[in-house]
Amino acid sequence: MNERGHVNILIAGRSGVGKSTLINSVFDGDFVRTGVGKPVTQGTREIRKEGIPLSIFDTRGLEMANYKESDEQLRKFIADRRLSTDPKTHIHLAWICIAEDLRRVEDAEQDLVSRLIDYVPVVGVITKSRADQGFRQKVHDLLPKLTNVIRVRALREEFDDGHVLEPMGLKELVEHSMQLVPEAHRRAFAAAQKVDLDMKTSQAHQAVAAASVTAGGIAAVPIPFADAAAIIPVQITMIAGITAIYGLPVTEGFLSSLVVSVLGGAGGAFLGRTIVSGLLKLIPGAGSVAGGAIGAATAGLITVALGEAYIAAIYSLLAKNAGKAPSEQEIADAFKKEFVAAITMRGKR
Repeated sequence: MNERGHVNILIAGRSGVGKSTLINSVFDGDFVRTGVGKPVTQGTREIRKEGIPLSIFDTRGLEMANYKESDEQLRKFIADRRLSTDPKTHIHLAWICIAEDLRRVEDAEQDLVSRLIDYVPVVGVITKSRADQGFRQKVHDLLPKLTNVIRVRALREEFDDGHVLEPMGLKELVEHSMQLVPEAHRRAFAAAQKVDLDMKTSQAHQAVAAASVTAGGIAAVPIPFADAAAIIPVQITMIAGITAIYGLPVTEGFLSSLVVSVLGGAGGAFLGRTIVSGLLKLIPGAGSVAGGAIGAATAGLITVALGEAYIAAIYSLLAKNAGKAPSEQEIADAFKKEFVAAITMRGKR
């Protein structure tokens, strides 16, 4: 959980532009309504929620008569955080929200962007988008140093005449923001957002690949049976990492029992090969080399099968439940089913 990092996003805009709606549409946990907020500067508060690796810095000072003073306090706050030795405290990204129906960019918004761009990448977000009519280009022209200007509509809208406007632009906003967030905090951003399930899955595949290499390296060491005790924690950590990437709240005990039960049942055939490789390592010379090679291949194979089965299980459950977190029992049942299918297919090969 610690290694996935923590991402901090500043979201600025006048009252009524739809910041809260946007935040709750993009991030898990009904973030604004249920999160805990505290003031950090005049007109700015930090919102956090337990279990979600995200802090939202909500700036509300653009309506104030002395907004320039508020902007200067905010600039200093971000500059001071940037000097911190802990990158988890840095402000990693800023969204400047401008409502499309207002059709104008205020001096306060231009001043704020000019103060922020030296410290953090800034994205222009046009909210409540219904009809562009050249407004996006106008924002580009007035705020040329924005990394991009993205039109979004956070909620589905249905009009009296039956005309419907579906949500739009959220995935584009998430994908663009992901590229701007520092590498060390991308897992945190992927975990916190709920718009793009494939983004979470891409990060999860990377976790599986890394764990497979680690497990294979441990198994290749020519010491009889020493690898088994070391590989299981690698696999449990991999499952925990995938869980963190998907932003699911499951316990350490559950993750451990999940891996052990799956390996002890459906993984019996692969464990048999691990025992054989351990016995081969007892034979001096060539036997230890052969045992190490078999063990490395088997360890990598089991680790990949476990990881990919877990990803498939989580992905299917989240897709089926429209992003709602599944129960531990649902996860366990789906995981075992996917792992049995994976090793059966590999066994036929």
